[in-house]
Amino acid sequence: MSARPLAAIFGCAGPRLGDEERAFFRKAAPYGFILFARNVETPEQVRTLVRDLRDSVGRDDAPVLIDQEGGRVQRLKPPHWRAAPPGRRFGEALMQGATTAEQGAEANARLIAAELIDLGIDVDCLPLLDVPVPGAHDIIGDRAFGETPDVVIALGRAVCRGLRAGGVMPIVKHIPGHGRARSDSHLELPVVDAPLTDLRATDFAPFKALAGEAAWAMTAHVVYSAIDASAPATLSAKVIGEVIRGEIGFDGPLISDDLSMKALSGDFASRTKGALAAGCDLVLHCNGDMAEMTAVAGACAPVTEQAAARLARAAAAVAKPAPVDRSALLAQVESLLSATARS
Repeated sequence: MSARPLAAIFGCAGPRLGDEERAFFRKAAPYGFILFARNVETPEQVRTLVRDLRDSVGRDDAPVLIDQEGGRVQRLKPPHWRAAPPGRRFGEALMQGATTAEQGAEANARLIAAELIDLGIDVDCLPLLDVPVPGAHDIIGDRAFGETPDVVIALGRAVCRGLRAGGVMPIVKHIPGHGRARSDSHLELPVVDAPLTDLRATDFAPFKALAGEAAWAMTAHVVYSAIDASAPATLSAKVIGEVIRGEIGFDGPLISDDLSMKALSGDFASRTKGALAAGCDLVLHCNGDMAEMTAVAGACAPVTEQAAARLARAAAAVAKPAPVDRSALLAQVESLLSATARS
């Protein structure tokens, strides 16, 4: 039996895999990879990079992630890829009474899946299940489907269906909820002081409703003082054990948000060890910095047996993608959005 891969997802520096990176990935054997805009030029270039990343670890099934949400967060952009709408457009349609809003969100996700699978990318960091509140930082903003749990639940479920049907694993984020954060966790550590009753009623609700969906989940780099005032969710055994695994009931693969974000403090070894000790199944490091990745790899452990079982269960629920009529799906999405834009 071969050794389990490292419980890490790594980025790379540019559009082509360098010799140093190739040698590092071969030795470190991370579970998978993530792509950003810096890694993207043309469809054929992305296909080559994806193949090279998987070749570097000798696993054709090594997952390759991307943030392809639509709106202001999409790594694949025109002219080679379409400009997909942000999640909020579907929420607005649903709030206006459009009976086809969920089908439109599912069709849009199915289109995203077709675009990703064409490149060999098989995991999308989508959908957001965050519920923004007035006064929150705009880092979530129109990336969220809406400002009520019911809207977020309905459209989040539709997006998960569309991605899975297209052969792409969804990652729901940012569990247990980033919607109340008043600062950007890329730049500083947000602290949410809302009482537990409010968190349960709003923030946790979409994640709890979709806990049984076959998907991964990504943690929030947010402190919830009503639960654990000493650590953000990513590093909190109490938040992960009592809330994410306990109260919310999520038993799928749990991946940290990016360890290189400024919300976290300490060196990369301590961040890595802390996230895994708290209960994350995988750690994510995105920026491709070799010194940082080396520190993460040195502190990281192999994927545990329990995590491997979670990953296998989730993968089994993703369909083998069948050909789809992209023109028909696009027409469905555009018809919905144009109709609601006029109303």
